[in-house]
Amino acid sequence: MNVLIVDDEQLARQRLRKLLTETGYQIIGEAETGEDALRKTQNFHPDVVLMDIRMPGMDGIEAASYINRLDKPPAIIFTTAYGEHALEAFETHAIDYLLKPIKQSRLEAALDAAKRMNKAQLSKLREDETDGARQKICVKNRGSLELIAVRDIIYFKADQKYVTLRTTEQEHLIEEPLKMLEQEFKLQFIRVHRNALVAHKMLHGLTKNNDGHACINFGNIDDLLKVSRRHLPQIRKKLKSPNKNNNK
Repeated sequence: MNVLIVDDEQLARQRLRKLLTETGYQIIGEAETGEDALRKTQNFHPDVVLMDIRMPGMDGIEAASYINRLDKPPAIIFTTAYGEHALEAFETHAIDYLLKPIKQSRLEAALDAAKRMNKAQLSKLREDETDGARQKICVKNRGSLELIAVRDIIYFKADQKYVTLRTTEQEHLIEEPLKMLEQEFKLQFIRVHRNALVAHKMLHGLTKNNDGHACINFGNIDDLLKVSRRHLPQIRKKLKSPNKNNNK
């Protein structure tokens, strides 16, 4: 089996590398953050992810929830120094929860359990969870946390590591990969550009900006969002459809 190691501490990764080498498993990569774990899971397709929990930025629990939404998710085994996250961890359908310092025997037992459960079984196990997208997204607003209803979101626009979440009233910055948002909210949002998703029900028409580029006209806000040439035919087709606003 191929294993991806995820931990922000180099010594912890070295320890896991040593243990895995002794068990004969293939290490296909390492990641130091939750975001990096998502990217490498998509690129390398590991059978198992050994996931730390407390990491800068996206933590291991959140990363696992996104990984679970992939078409063929790997088995996830949490490796952490903290026992208080066990309930959250198992809610992500983790195979096991190993406390540091990790013993060779416990790691081998967890990997054996992962080996017995193939990716098809994991997908079936998580089916109920992955079919249901979130109804609200948590954002930071003036030092506090606020829940934004997905039905109120007009668009998501990516800019480097951040994504702007736009509602009629405000803009919020979130640290969630646009690709994962697209997968989760594929029934409610459509891609209009490599860096933007727009709610189906917010598509009111097309216009052109001062540079002559095709842009989405929202009607309820003044923003103009560019539509790429690649996605323009699909957007035009969507706008002509009598059911264009029927998506949830």
